[in-house]
Amino acid sequence: MKVILLENIRKIGTIGQIVDVKRGFARNYLFSKKKALFASKENINQVEKIKKDLDKKDLERKKKAQEIYDQINNTNLLFKKLATEKEELYGSVKPSEICEAIKKQKKVEIEPSIIQLNQEIKKLGKFKVKVDLHSQLQAELKITVQAEESK
Repeated sequence: MKVILLENIRKIGTIGQIVDVKRGFARNYLFSKKKALFASKENINQVEKIKKDLDKKDLERKKKAQEIYDQINNTNLLFKKLATEKEELYGSVKPSEICEAIKKQKKVEIEPSIIQLNQEIKKLGKFKVKVDLHSQLQAELKITVQAEESK
């Protein structure tokens, strides 16, 4: 399905670009989040007219993302969790917990959906996590998981 992008999207394209994506991705993500329009002739003409406004909005979004990047990049976060003798956690460290820790430590609110876990954090140790702030800006967090002292 051909769509016109209304914002820069990592690994897909830039504002105003016509790209071919899977129908489900377009319907369930791009259209529902207002990140793209169906590539009809009317929509192509409409996007050409509003492209400058879209570029301006994207620049503002990037500026905001840069401010957050400066605050949280290379931040060390410590989580204390209950663990087995084999250093495996009862549960895992979830993106929502990472957001809460950033909010407490840095007074910055981010969405759990922009946190990219390479794998689930299910054991003790040190991990690196990426945060997609903007299509051209990715912060990195250092997460340390330690065993919680049992009482």
